[in-house]
Parts: sequence; structure tokens; C-alpha cells
Amino acid sequence: MQSVIHLETIIKTYYMGSNSLTVLKGLSLDIFRNEYVALMGPSGSGKSTLMNMIGCLDTPTSGTYILNGHDVSKMTDDDLADVRNKEIGFVFQQFNLLPRLTAAENVALPLVYAGVNRKDRTERAMIALEKVGLSSRSHHKPNEMSGGQIQRVAIARALVNNPSILLADEPTGNLDSKTSVEVMEIFSQIQAAGNTVVLVTHEEDIAAYAKRVVRLRDGVIESDNVKEPTNAHA
Repeated sequence: MQSVIHLETIIKTYYMGSNSLTVLKGLSLDIFRNEYVALMGPSGSGKSTLMNMIGCLDTPTSGTYILNGHDVSKMTDDDLADVRNKEIGFVFQQFNLLPRLTAAENVALPLVYAGVNRKDRTERAMIALEKVGLSSRSHHKPNEMSGGQIQRVAIARALVNNPSILLADEPTGNLDSKTSVEVMEIFSQIQAAGNTVVLVTHEEDIAAYAKRVVRLRDGVIESDNVKEPTNAHA
């Protein structure tokens, strides 16, 4: 199998004046194409730092990170921004939609940055909205939609560039339990359609949707279990 994410002896140290804090302590991890992985761990375990590293929002102090064949551990900020836009779709707890734009316009935003023409942007945005079952709401603005619909728009935006990885940070943190189930089923469908999904969560019932759970503690991997997923309908 081909690994999409290859992290080798990753160390991340933050320096504040004469003090230093090492958050990731020689961590190694491979995530393969079409896997569905949950990253878990208590506060201070390093999971947010690891997610930022995987998402090319931060770079390691030492170690190697190969993302889809690109060595990103030594890239410039401009190169990292380019990789983020092409290779990674982000879904955040806060949704991060622009309130004045319609669902379709919000979904098309990454394509604006990628220099895609308007006609193609619109077409691809509609295809992405179709994937999350929201094509009928394409002209609605965020304030005209429910929390679950807004999060689905955010997922469609993450998918519009056909990224190698969908990276979701506490994607159900602001949703009620019924809506959380709907959103997690969309992630399951996305993974079943061939995407690699990496989920950061502290909730066991959300992690249960993933097929592999990696638990961190004190900057190292405490356990890494592949399992049969159990979801709300199992």
C-alpha cells in the first residue's frame, strides 16, 4: 500500500525566550490511501500539533514528513500554502464560512485561490454540494441554514479541490448529537468513495466511525489500533 502521509521521527519544539517545550517527541506514523483514521488524546498530548503538522500549517523542528510523495518538512511558506490548497481539504469545528457568500460561493473559494475560471468553479462547487446532499441549498447564505447544513457546506468546500486528504478537526464540536451522526455518515461516504479521512476528536463515539484509532500521550503514540467500525446503525 502507498502511504499518503509518512512521518518519521518528528520532533516539534517551541521556543519562548530561554524556555523550550517539546510537544512531539520523535513521532513516526504512516497513513495509507483511503484510510479513515481518528487521532485522539488528552489536552497537551500533541494531537493538535500533529494535526497542524499533517495539514502543513506547521513544520517539524526535525524529522521527515512526506505528503503524497512531496517532502514538505523543508518547504518554504509559499510552497506549503500551495500544497495545502492542492492536497488537503480542511473541515473545522467553527465552520469558517463567509456570511455574505452563498453556499456555492463559499464552496468555490479554494478554486478562486487556485486560479480556476468562474464557469469551472461553479460546476465543481455544485458537484461538491451534490456529494453532501445540499445542491438544493446552493443559493442560501449561512444564516439561512442549520448548523448541520453549514458543516456540510464546509465539507463540500474541503472536497472541491479533490484533495489527497480530508482533515477534520473536532468537526462535530458545535453540533447536537443527531446532526453529529448525519455529518459523520457523510465522512463515512466520502471515505467509501476513495478519500483518505483524518479526524481529530476527543469524543469516543465520534472516533468509533473511523477504522483506525491512533492515541497520543505526552507527544508520542500510545496506541494504534485498526478495527471494524461501529457506528450508530451497527
